[in-house]
Amino acid sequence: MKRAFAFAGRCLRELLRDPLSYLFCFAFPLVMLGMMTAIDSVIPPEAAMTIFKIRNLTPGIAVFALSFVMLLATLSVSKDRSSAFLLRLCSSPMRPAEFVAGYILPLLLVSAGEAVVTYLAGGVIGAVMGEHLLIGNALLSILSLIPCAVLFIARGVLFGALLGEKAAPPCCSILISLCGVLGGIWFDSSVFPEGNFFGVLCRILPFENAVEVARAALAGQAIPGGALLNCTLWALGAFCLSSLVFRLRLRADLC
Repeated sequence: MKRAFAFAGRCLRELLRDPLSYLFCFAFPLVMLGMMTAIDSVIPPEAAMTIFKIRNLTPGIAVFALSFVMLLATLSVSKDRSSAFLLRLCSSPMRPAEFVAGYILPLLLVSAGEAVVTYLAGGVIGAVMGEHLLIGNALLSILSLIPCAVLFIARGVLFGALLGEKAAPPCCSILISLCGVLGGIWFDSSVFPEGNFFGVLCRILPFENAVEVARAALAGQAIPGGALLNCTLWALGAFCLSSLVFRLRLRADLC
């Protein structure tokens, strides 16, 4: 683990030098919260769009913003591969899982900072609009996002290991779009008829489940165990798959 922490320190320094980290992790959630709150303010009351209320919107934006951390992971891995930095590290005793952990750990810190900024902004907006968010519930909601953060970061490492520096980001954008469309962030998936393909897909994929868990925690409700288990299993699967693919790609690059 010492090797993984040392590598994580290096990756963290690289992230702090990258202006994209600040743009996506701090500016993006603030802009989205402000814009969607402004849209909600002009929606007629009879439309009953509760999904845009700050208590539901804040966790949704937090999950959607985490998908952009995946892009940072992809760029970080693909740049290291293109610069042959990883090939030089192959002479070290580090294992593939330690490489992956070294990328994930600093990005988890970035994800935590992103979530804190999002919930702080949501709390301020909620206070202005008379809808207060409880600090304890907000902290629990942030903690519930850990499996989702691991999932997105591991997927980013996977894309960075599989693809080149130019091809990896567009593939990430596909997953970001899926998160936005099938995550229950902008609309309630219950509008789909029972058994509908898209409704079933929303329940199978982890995006809506992550939003559901975070919203329940923020509202002070019981966290749905099935949704949390879904996110955790997807995260574990993504970590294991990224470690395996990372090892195979390193071997291929060495050859």
